[in-house]
Amino acid sequence: MKQTQLFTKTLKEAPADEVAKNAQLLIRGGYIYKNMAGVYTFLPLGLKVIEKINSIIREEMNAVGGQEMYMPSLQDPELWKKSDRWDDDKVDVWFKSELKAGGDIGFAWTHEEVITDIMSKYVSSYKDLPFSAYHIQTKFRNEMRAKSGIMRTREFWMKDLYTFCATEEQHTEIYEAYAVAYKNVFDRIGIGDKTYRTFASGGAFTKFSHEFQTLAEAGEDVVYVNEAKGIAVNEEVLEEADLSELGVTKDELEKRKSIEVGNIFSLGTKFSEAIGLTYKNEAGEDVPVIMGSYGIGPARAMGTVVDLLSDDKGIIWPESVAPYQVHLVGLNLDDYEMKDFADGVYTSLKRRGAEVLYDDRIETRAGEKFADSDLLGMPYRVVVSKKTKEEGQFEVVTRKNGEVRFLSEEELYEDFAPEA
Repeated sequence: MKQTQLFTKTLKEAPADEVAKNAQLLIRGGYIYKNMAGVYTFLPLGLKVIEKINSIIREEMNAVGGQEMYMPSLQDPELWKKSDRWDDDKVDVWFKSELKAGGDIGFAWTHEEVITDIMSKYVSSYKDLPFSAYHIQTKFRNEMRAKSGIMRTREFWMKDLYTFCATEEQHTEIYEAYAVAYKNVFDRIGIGDKTYRTFASGGAFTKFSHEFQTLAEAGEDVVYVNEAKGIAVNEEVLEEADLSELGVTKDELEKRKSIEVGNIFSLGTKFSEAIGLTYKNEAGEDVPVIMGSYGIGPARAMGTVVDLLSDDKGIIWPESVAPYQVHLVGLNLDDYEMKDFADGVYTSLKRRGAEVLYDDRIETRAGEKFADSDLLGMPYRVVVSKKTKEEGQFEVVTRKNGEVRFLSEEELYEDFAPEA
């Protein structure tokens, strides 16, 4: 992508009403646009990041056996009344409207009822179980106060996956498999070393559920962590009996701020009983299906990456989710020969399969180009200038640590486009 063709522009300052670091940097970099409180447009660069995060999520869910589908946002109130989650005094985040033909309609904030109803038409025998299905879809939550940039919004993407099992043994096995898959997701997007599988109350269905909490000073949540033992708990589990079961004491835990980037929990048979999802066991008896729910917010994960992996110059994208791997910065492009050479390097890198953003702006000064490059945060900056051309080398700067290398053209292609 040539930067002159990218319709977004970088900004020197973020909007005055945006206090979250992730939103400030993403707006300044032209990754997102704030439409209103809690509602953002993901511009071309931002959408590329989200798509990469979604691809990683899909790969890890599919590896466990998750099957992707897509369920609607519009919701029939009658289905939600069965689970007693339609009335506003039970759930206060509903967005609701009325149909022109008459009757109420809701905008989904989660999908347990919907998928349970669907599966009631396809599950009949214990032989149909276990299985799991998920989708990545737009959710709506009528938050009283949208805050924390793209991490708490009123309209957002959510990957929600649901498991369906005949026995507790099946459920435990698949639950643990998805817990590992979640850890893999957070490792791959660059925040795994700060993300803990955090013990929370399991409610009526199991002793513990789990949140995936990323330690961050910008976090809204609080967790209690023993980093040496790799254990984290939330306040609900800060009782000595629970801690003893986990092999840790209260004195060993440190209070830390955190961001919840995902959660997994057992649903028991609450929704299957309410909606009517049963299977026939080997004795021919109708038995409610045991369910689990597993959520990750891709934009919340993206915001967490930005909050954690940035400095005073801008964003530092991990290679796994960066919109482009290489930011090719052309200097002295008012010289026709120089521009022709830089254009050729860009074309060669692209043809060889490299992901390249090419700063081909002619009248922009070098200092401004470098500042924009740091703000945008691609993993590598490759500088093409008269000086480097004369020396037969390219200056390559690694964004995360500032390391500078000088590579020949052949070495450049070997590093960033080895599949030529």
